[in-house]
Amino acid sequence: MDPLDELLELIRANSHGAASLVLFALVKTLSAQQGQYLFLLNKLKDLNAEQRQLAYRLMEVMAGGGNTTPEWQVKVAAMEEAIRRG
Repeated sequence: MDPLDELLELIRANSHGAASLVLFALVKTLSAQQGQYLFLLNKLKDLNAEQRQLAYRLMEVMAGGGNTTPEWQVKVAAMEEAIRRG
């Protein structure tokens, strides 16, 4: 499954859960267009092994330039809406 879709599913299932919010913060950081990716890596300790694997897959998407696509922006907007709605 696409990591953005997987995260969106996780957020929709528990929009205010720790994993949802930590991974969403990572995605927002990876969305930065200025190339300044500021994310406290120690936050990864708050995730279980499966959730960390999702975080690593999201970073791989960014490394491949996937964070600059319209699809990325649409999915991040959907995540923001899901969190806002709670």
